Amino acid sequence: MKLDIIGDIHGCYDELLTLINKLGYTFESDIPAHKERQLAFVGDAMDRGPSSVKTLELMFKLQDKGRLIYSPGNHCNKLYRLSIGRNVQQTHGLETTVAEMNALPPKEKRRFLNRYKRFYEALPLYANLDDGKLIIAHAGIREQMIGEPFSKKIQSFVLYGDTTGETLPDGRPVRRDWAKKYHGDAWIVYGHTPVLEARFMHRTVNVDTGCVFGGKLTAVRYPEMDIVSVPSLQPFIPEKFTSFE
Repeated sequence: MKLDIIGDIHGCYDELLTLINKLGYTFESDIPAHKERQLAFVGDAMDRGPSSVKTLELMFKLQDKGRLIYSPGNHCNKLYRLSIGRNVQQTHGLETTVAEMNALPPKEKRRFLNRYKRFYEALPLYANLDDGKLIIAHAGIREQMIGEPFSKKIQSFVLYGDTTGETLPDGRPVRRDWAKKYHGDAWIVYGHTPVLEARFMHRTVNVDTGCVFGGKLTAVRYPEMDIVSVPSLQPFIPEKFTSFE
C-alpha cells in the first residue's frame, strides 16, 4: 500500500491541485490517478478557504470511483449536521462554505447538500489500513481506542482531539499533546491542529501545516514517511499555529 496522505485543505483548492501535481498524479476522467499510489485525506476539506465547493466536488468524484480514503473532521461533521437540517452556528469557517452554496442556483444547492449528506454517511470515523499498520484519524487517536466499538468519547477525540474543556482567548479549545504519550505500533497520521512544519512524534505525524492560514499544504508519503509540501496562496496568520515543547 502506497499512499499520499494530505493534511487539512480547508477550501484551498488551487494549492491542492498544485500538491497533487507535485506528487506525480495526472487527472484521468476528472480525478487524480497514479500508477503506483493513491491519495488519502485527514479531513476538513472545506470551510475558511476560497473554494470549498470545488474541493468537495473532487472528493465526491473520488468516492464515486471507489478511490476515496478520507477521515472526516469536526468541520465535516458540522456541515453534515447542517445538511440534515440541524440548527448549527455558521461560524469558525462554516459561513464561507454556506456563502458558496448560497451563490449556487437553488436546485444545485439542494443537489450539493444531498450529495454531501451521502458522502459523509459513507465515511468511517477513522481509516484503519495496511493490516492495522496505518491509522488516519482527523485529530488523532489513542492506541487503546483503535478497534474499540464506536462511542461518543472516541468520536470526540477523533474529531476534536484531546481537549481539556478550557478555551483560548480566540475561542479555540485547549488541547493536550496526546502524541507525546502515544506508544502504539501503528503509524497515526492526523491533522486538525495547524503547525508550521509537519510534526513527527513517536509513530505519529501531524500533516496540518495551516494552508488556509498562509502556511503550506502538506502530504506524507506512506510507507516512506517522506514529506511533500507546497506553499499557501493565503495570507499568513501566525497566531493560528501551535508550537509544542
